[in-house]
Amino acid sequence: MRINKGVEWAAHACALLAPLWPDRGLSLAALAEFHGVPEPYMAKQMQALARAGIVNGGRGRSGFYSLAQPPADISLLDILLAVDGDEPMFRCTEIRQNGPCASKPEDCKLPCNIAARFAQAEVAYRESLARIDLVTLNRSVAAQLGPAKVEQAAGWIADNLRSRGRPAGNKSPLHD
Repeated sequence: MRINKGVEWAAHACALLAPLWPDRGLSLAALAEFHGVPEPYMAKQMQALARAGIVNGGRGRSGFYSLAQPPADISLLDILLAVDGDEPMFRCTEIRQNGPCASKPEDCKLPCNIAARFAQAEVAYRESLARIDLVTLNRSVAAQLGPAKVEQAAGWIADNLRSRGRPAGNKSPLHD
């Protein structure tokens, strides 16, 4: 299984916006710059997140993005589905009805066992992603990065922060 880079970019953008919720956010340009990715491609992912109700967002280079929901209510599954859609990963083409030993369609009333096992694995995969919310994710990211890197990122964010009616304050945007 391969998750496209758009999902990766969207997840990173949401993780960056999570500590800023509910009153603050970042511009599209800042989100793209922070991750070192092209703005037009970041814009595409942010638009998908906005359509799914995960972020509130503006238009163009000055577009301002903030989370539309509490970070604890946004899971990695929500982000994956917003960007990639809800199509099943495996699509059975009834290959068992092909070739020299083909089964007759009437003998294929039950789902193919291979397709059923892929579907079972996908359910487990989606359930796993649904259990990982942005708060949990950010805690593990901060622990992995360490205090120095978290403070470096917090400083960069503070320099690029846009406030909606309240100052950024002294609190680090990457801490609870």
